[in-house]
Amino acid sequence: MIVKNYLEAEFTMGRSHKGNGEIKNVQLFKNEDFMTKLKFLNYAELPPHTSIGYHKHRQDEEIYIILEGSGRMTVNEEVREVRQGDVLINRPEWAHSLENHTDEVLKVLVFEVDL
Repeated sequence: MIVKNYLEAEFTMGRSHKGNGEIKNVQLFKNEDFMTKLKFLNYAELPPHTSIGYHKHRQDEEIYIILEGSGRMTVNEEVREVRQGDVLINRPEWAHSLENHTDEVLKVLVFEVDL
């Protein structure tokens, strides 16, 4: 059994895809930890008024799971308010970003799968 606790993991602070401000991030699992085409599983906390910058992936899909808080997800220029419980898929070649425009912390899990 392989178990990691994202609340007890060691975080790094940094900008993500040239977004605004620094976010807390931990890579719980990376490509070599999986026996499938999963590339990573990350937990991130976006402090108020920070963002993951607008970017896209070539041949992989990403899934964002909003654990706590709310924010604004942009996918291919379409903007949508997101909140706790929302699960979003970013298909290959789709440009996307996530912005925390609130005064509360936004907590997310992010998976990436190689096609």
